[in-house]
Amino acid sequence: MNNFYPKINENLSTPKFLQLVESIENAVQNGDLEVGDALPSVNDMVKECSLSRDTVFKAYSELKARKVIESVRNKGYYICDNSHRIFLLLDTFKAYKEVLFGAFRDALPMSYKVDIHFHHYNAVVFRDTINNAIGKYSHYIVMNFDHPKVASSINKIDASKLLCIDWKVNLPSESSFVGQDFGQSVYDNLLIAESKLRNYQKLIFVYPTTTYHPKESILYFENFCKNKGFNYEVLYDESKLDPQKGELYFTVSDRILAKLLDFIHDNHFILGTDLGIISYNETPTKKYIKDGISVISTDFETMGMKIATFVSSGIKIDEFIPTKFIDRASI
Repeated sequence: MNNFYPKINENLSTPKFLQLVESIENAVQNGDLEVGDALPSVNDMVKECSLSRDTVFKAYSELKARKVIESVRNKGYYICDNSHRIFLLLDTFKAYKEVLFGAFRDALPMSYKVDIHFHHYNAVVFRDTINNAIGKYSHYIVMNFDHPKVASSINKIDASKLLCIDWKVNLPSESSFVGQDFGQSVYDNLLIAESKLRNYQKLIFVYPTTTYHPKESILYFENFCKNKGFNYEVLYDESKLDPQKGELYFTVSDRILAKLLDFIHDNHFILGTDLGIISYNETPTKKYIKDGISVISTDFETMGMKIATFVSSGIKIDEFIPTKFIDRASI
C-alpha cells in the first residue's frame, strides 16, 4: 500500500472532506499516487489525519463519484485507471455531429470510454456540466460558443487536457483546437460557385434567430456580394420567407432547408432552375435529396479523426479543417 496521507489544514474555510478529495486528486495528478495504489483504510485515515469517520466516508464517496477511486469489497479503496476516459461536450446532436462522433469513436481503441454531453447553447448547463466533470477524465473535448460566461467555465479545465472544437471562440491560450473557418472560407467557396450563382437574380442568406451559427459568415457573404456585384439580402425573420423564381438561398439551418424544399414541391418549382439552394454543413443524406443539395462544409469525418489523434497522442494541435464547396443539382 502507498503510504500516502493527506495534510488537512484546520485554518482553511474549505470543508475537510473537500480538502481530502483535492489532496488525493492532486496526488494522482502529480504521480504521488498511481493507478492501482491502495488508499489508507477509513480507520487509518481517521487515526492518522484526526478526521471523523463521516468526513472520510464523504470524501471517499465523492472520489468514487468522480471516478478517481474504486472500492473492492473486503479489500479497500484503490486509484482508478482514468487514462482512457474522455469527456465530450457538444452543442446539439445533429446529423453532421453524428458523422464527427462516429469518426472519432471509430478511430479510438474500444477500451477508451467516451461520455458525451450536450449544452444546447445554455451557459448554465455548460458551466454545470463542466464543473461536474472536473477531475474525472483524461481528456476534455469541448464545443465552445459565443457567450460571456463560457470563458470562466472552460478555464477551469487543465489546458493540457483540453481540445476545443469547431468554433475558435473563448479559447484558453494553452489549450488545443481543431475546427472550421466560418468567415474567409465562405467567401472563397462562393467564389468557386460564382459562375453558377450568376444564373440567379438575387442571393439571399437566411439567418433565423434560432440559429447559433457564427455571424462572421454573414459578413463574408455580404463582402462577396458587394465585391462581385450581386443583388443580395440577409433575411433574419423567417416569417418573411417568400421565395420567388430566380432567387438563390444560402441557409445555415436544415429546418429552413426543409421549408424551402416544401415550397418548391408545393409550387411545382424546379430546384436548381427556378430556385437555387446552398446549404451549410454536409450530412449523409444531402447528396441524395432532390438529386443533390449543394453545400459549403468542412469535413467532419476528418475532424473526428483529428480529435482522436489528440486523445491518443497527447500532442497539442491548432488546426483548421478545410471547408469545401460541393457542387450538386440544387444550383
